[in-house]
Amino acid sequence: MKKLLTTTAMAASLSALTLTGCSSTTGTGAIGVDRQQLLLVSSEEVLQMSAQSYAKTIQDARNQRVLDTNTAQLNRLKNISNRLIGQVGVYRPDAAKWQWEVHTIKSNELNAFVLPGGKIMFYTGIIDRLNLTDDEIAAIMGHEMSHALREHSRERLSREYATQTGIGVAASIFGLSQGQADLANVAGDLGLSRPHSRTQEAEADQIGLELMARAGYNPQAAVTLWQKMQRASQGEPPQFLSTHPASSNRIANLQSLMPKVMPLYQKARR
Repeated sequence: MKKLLTTTAMAASLSALTLTGCSSTTGTGAIGVDRQQLLLVSSEEVLQMSAQSYAKTIQDARNQRVLDTNTAQLNRLKNISNRLIGQVGVYRPDAAKWQWEVHTIKSNELNAFVLPGGKIMFYTGIIDRLNLTDDEIAAIMGHEMSHALREHSRERLSREYATQTGIGVAASIFGLSQGQADLANVAGDLGLSRPHSRTQEAEADQIGLELMARAGYNPQAAVTLWQKMQRASQGEPPQFLSTHPASSNRIANLQSLMPKVMPLYQKARR
């Protein structure tokens, strides 16, 4: 009975929060990304945190003398970003006016990200180790830009807030022990946070594919990119314990979207 009541209380708390904070941050585009998002945290709060994080990352890299060490590579990324930024209005017109920035960090790490508000960072390892073409760089950049356009960071913070609120309500009402509360947190992570992150990753793949196609970059490069990533990855965790889709599933999903985006690419190339 206690388990049933706890579950009911958590569901009620989450439902109440969901009803007050659901909307969508972007248009649907040609691919048709159309999902209501839980947005309890304001854009302003997320942008402030993002700006502070980016500034610290830039300063740390500058202090270590690993910031923008290859001018030719940086200019290459800026040229690609400019073409992609020119297409963001398809999903949200306001993003064209963001203060976009592009930087690199000299590192062997296979990593890149775009923070809320358009702050782009590439680690040189992902370009050099994978020997990326411009089209493959556009696939990564378009994917990461899509996270920013959809405000996925804001959504994750909102979901975390909702989850912790639900657990807190249940613990206070039903007197859950610390062990029970910890177990509820684990269940929330596996049952809510991680699957939701995989949903976000799939959305970023879809939107990024459309952005790169509209910018004149071959969408097929997204497939070759993840084939390279798959070969570079070792000991990939089971999909249900990962915030990213398994590479094989991701590649299959990307290939299934080609009929929708190849006409956009062909039009852009004319």
